[in-house]
Amino acid sequence: MRAWIVLLTLLTVSTAAPTAASAASLFEERSPMCLQCHGEKGVSETPETPSLGGMTPQFLLIQLYLFREGTRKVELMNEMAKGMTDDDLRTFSDFIAKLPPPPPPAQQGDPARMARGKALSEQNRCGFCHNPDYSGRDQMPRIRNQREDYLVKSMREYKNETRPGYEPTMIEVLRPLNDADIVELAYYLAHVR
Repeated sequence: MRAWIVLLTLLTVSTAAPTAASAASLFEERSPMCLQCHGEKGVSETPETPSLGGMTPQFLLIQLYLFREGTRKVELMNEMAKGMTDDDLRTFSDFIAKLPPPPPPAQQGDPARMARGKALSEQNRCGFCHNPDYSGRDQMPRIRNQREDYLVKSMREYKNETRPGYEPTMIEVLRPLNDADIVELAYYLAHVR
């Protein structure tokens, strides 16, 4: 009986060690690719690719899970998340959440467009879920100073129901907005100070 216990213990330890090592190598292998697209300092310079600095780990974890499961379809991200364990997803989301949020743009936005965007934000209560300063909370992303092109893309995807959410709130909020409203709202959020 003791021999079986010793053998089982050795097998458990020997199989656990490669898993930890492979998780570390997975992180070392894939994290530079994350930073290449999403920005080493949390600010993306890749068109229609979000800046992930300052995002909550909960939001990032959910998005990685959706990519891994194929529920949210972005080919590159689906491939990146493929084969990740739940612990891998947590490791990556915790790592990315530590990146600093993007700074406000150097120049203030056009006053007329900022006023229209602010009115749309207030009318649609963007600050209710995403915080009054749009910094995000819990599973809601930070949208302040996000890439404008990415915000437009995301809102269009929610509106036409090609981007899944964990609840229908974004679809309901965006349904009454026309494309010009989406463009103005994205402009405001990208430039808000």
